[in-house]
Amino acid sequence: MKLILTAVAALALAGCTMQRAAAPTAAAPVTVKVIALNDFHGNLEVPGRPVELTAADGAKVKVPAGGAAYLATAIARLKAQSQYNVVVAAGDLTSASPLTSSLFLDEPTVTAMNMMGLEINAAGNHEFDRGTAELLRLQKGGCEKLTERQPCQLEPFKGANYRYLAGNTVRADGSSLLPGTTIKTFGNGAQAIRIGFIGLTTRMTATYVDPAGIKGYSFADEAETANRLVPQLKAQGADAIVVLIHEGGYPARTDLPGTCDGLTGPIIDITKRLDPAVDLVVSGHTHRAYVCDFATIDAARPVLLTSAGNYGAFVTDIDLTFDPVTRKLTGKSAKQVVVQGDGNLSTAGPVKPAPAFPTLPADPAMSAHVARYAAAAGPLARRVVGRAAGPILRNEDSEIMESPLGLLIADAQLAATRKDGAVLSLMNPGGVRASIVPAADGSVTFGDIYAVQPFGNNLQVREYSGAQLRAVLEQQFTNVDGPKLLFVSGMTYSFDRSKAAGRRVIAPMVGGKPLDDAATYRVGLSGFLGGGGDSFDTLAVGRVVAGGVLDLDALEAWFARGQVVQPPALGRVKDVTPAGKAE
Repeated sequence: MKLILTAVAALALAGCTMQRAAAPTAAAPVTVKVIALNDFHGNLEVPGRPVELTAADGAKVKVPAGGAAYLATAIARLKAQSQYNVVVAAGDLTSASPLTSSLFLDEPTVTAMNMMGLEINAAGNHEFDRGTAELLRLQKGGCEKLTERQPCQLEPFKGANYRYLAGNTVRADGSSLLPGTTIKTFGNGAQAIRIGFIGLTTRMTATYVDPAGIKGYSFADEAETANRLVPQLKAQGADAIVVLIHEGGYPARTDLPGTCDGLTGPIIDITKRLDPAVDLVVSGHTHRAYVCDFATIDAARPVLLTSAGNYGAFVTDIDLTFDPVTRKLTGKSAKQVVVQGDGNLSTAGPVKPAPAFPTLPADPAMSAHVARYAAAAGPLARRVVGRAAGPILRNEDSEIMESPLGLLIADAQLAATRKDGAVLSLMNPGGVRASIVPAADGSVTFGDIYAVQPFGNNLQVREYSGAQLRAVLEQQFTNVDGPKLLFVSGMTYSFDRSKAAGRRVIAPMVGGKPLDDAATYRVGLSGFLGGGGDSFDTLAVGRVVAGGVLDLDALEAWFARGQVVQPPALGRVKDVTPAGKAE
């Protein structure tokens, strides 16, 4: 297999090309364009934070990228380049969304994806956030009220025109909640090309969502499920097989999304175990953008592996080339298209378009669609809930460090649960979705705090022994989904990751007193975390003694105390690991 690096294209960052030599044929090769995205998370408007990229001349630039109106233009232009095309996604198009989408149960995002011509989406873990019944409503449409929010607030909801796939979402009898495969045919007659698609969600989904919403379902191994489905697609005449999977990897650099140098993460093991008949893997979940010739990692798996980052900042332009007589796949290539619009407002102030990358015009119909929902959400989003002394930031790149915003949320949740006896609180880093950046006068709006906690989790109080709490703290460093540091309020301790498992937590204190293994403690936390969310199954053993308010209501109450909120000081948890000694 020969690897060819392509130069920066008119709308794209260079990707990689994998080419097989093809015998000469009388007819021209047939190209099918696969247009891929993932992890859109309802970002209908341009995200507030630009992406940092390296331009062709080596300069680092900030690019205001994303937004449904610009993404629609990018997809339409790519579709116009090829007679045969399909728009696909690798999950998390909805949930963990900004207010403009989430307030309306992400119905406007589903409609936006319909307008863009999306055909297939592998359901991501966040699409299970509101439970399986609500996910099926997004597919089928209708106005049945299945959550605390009212559906169809602006208009009847017709559901997704595209097909959700999740073949590894399994009931006890072995059947799947959603289909696992679909086939699309390009062309007619004997020379028609048939591409089979397999859709999978991460097998870790059960640890990310409220257990009550997925009761009766488990999430099977991704590679094993795909390998079981490959023969079925081959028997149906598939000439190529594409896996859409909501699981991904981490490249060494984020500023070169058309490469995959130093790629790590779960997608490596999954791809290595896939049936060699799989030709293309479109991945997601990690919010990283990459294009990878997997043969450079495993020569036995000459798979093209891609991911388009998140929030619609990129769309991946993939070409699959076939011999028109034998219908055999002869080549595959991919590059990232930067979805740059006309500028945005970031946490650092206005960001102008970067001349190093093309600027796309907004699609008028999509702009009108987004504007209508933004206007409906506007009064609630603009309501001032309090004031802050300055930005209160989350950690963007690490889940093993404290952040001011994570500590503030823990403080707010402890305050909201003290009436039921809570003496400490725990907050998971994955639940902190955006930083808080107040206006010039310090005002913080409901829209600001909603962006931080869009899930609508109820708080609860659970009882744990001191020994059980110690096990929870130790699990932070052995979490199956990678190390994750819980944000704490009412507690302090140090940790040393060079020590053996079970001895990493040093001198834990609750309320200024040493943690007593034999004592009982009441802990305030979200129902999601208490049920074992974010892979903290050690928390599921706690006995629920009280329910609580919504996590968002607790955060709003913290800002509504009439004080100017200060970013909490770091240092409740201290990392004393010797340099370079973390296991």
